[in-house]
Amino acid sequence: MNQGYYSQLDVLWTVFSKQPNATAHVRGSEKYPDIKGVVQFYERQNNVLVVVEMMGLPTAEETCKKGIYACHIHEGEACSGNMQDPFAGARMHYNPAGCQHPYHAGDLPPLFENEGYALSVFLTNRFRIEDVLGKTIIVHSDVDDFHTQPSGNAGEKIACGEIVPVRMVM
Repeated sequence: MNQGYYSQLDVLWTVFSKQPNATAHVRGSEKYPDIKGVVQFYERQNNVLVVVEMMGLPTAEETCKKGIYACHIHEGEACSGNMQDPFAGARMHYNPAGCQHPYHAGDLPPLFENEGYALSVFLTNRFRIEDVLGKTIIVHSDVDDFHTQPSGNAGEKIACGEIVPVRMVM
């Protein structure tokens, strides 16, 4: 069996049987106070398993405008902000290699809202957990178009969380 291959059961086993190595507790801006969520990071051999769970996302009434939200790791260390940008401290996308969008290390899959809830589980080799500790994770108001530079025309930052290590329980 290929060393890089993980079965779906192996991925689920990791999520349900182990404590994550890092986490980010995400909260909405003042304009979006109902948004809450958690992002968990699990170190895996040559990959990182990322689990994103969000609640309170805005819902759209129109069928063809259902909520799809961009989700990115940003290089900033704080979810602080100002009147124009509630999470200005998150700064720009995490992009240590200077790649074009959507090849930034911090470009993540979109979140598909379902009655305010979203769940995403994916493997990535774009970063290691130690690379993103102290960084922020941002949920944007719009879908990422995966084209527009530098950030995919993803709209305003509506929620933010700081990525911190999880202390091991003895």
